[in-house]
Amino acid sequence: MTPLFPVVELFDRLAIAEVKWERTHSNKEELDWYTEQAKQYNVNKIRPKIEELKIIHDQIWNLESDLRNGVEQKLGLEEIGRRAILIRDFNAKRIQLKNTIAELLECPVREIKKDHLSR
Repeated sequence: MTPLFPVVELFDRLAIAEVKWERTHSNKEELDWYTEQAKQYNVNKIRPKIEELKIIHDQIWNLESDLRNGVEQKLGLEEIGRRAILIRDFNAKRIQLKNTIAELLECPVREIKKDHLSR
């Protein structure tokens, strides 16, 4: 089985699916698909990195939850800006982790951000 996208994306999406499952139990099919794709790799080798990705996605979820629920007017612009900066910083860490996973699994594809706020 060949994944439909590179390792950097597969394990990021797996981490997101695991966080979503833990929070909502609404994505069993999605979680199963990513889990099945991941079986072709030595997941034990990168499990700590996946767990780090999950922590980042969980933190981003927390920061975005009020915005997704449409209560941003209660937060104020200063709080929205603070959250945006934190999300940017978490995404920069996420990109580093994704590329570390690719390196550990000897995948040549890396996520490169150029002239991007997450750099």
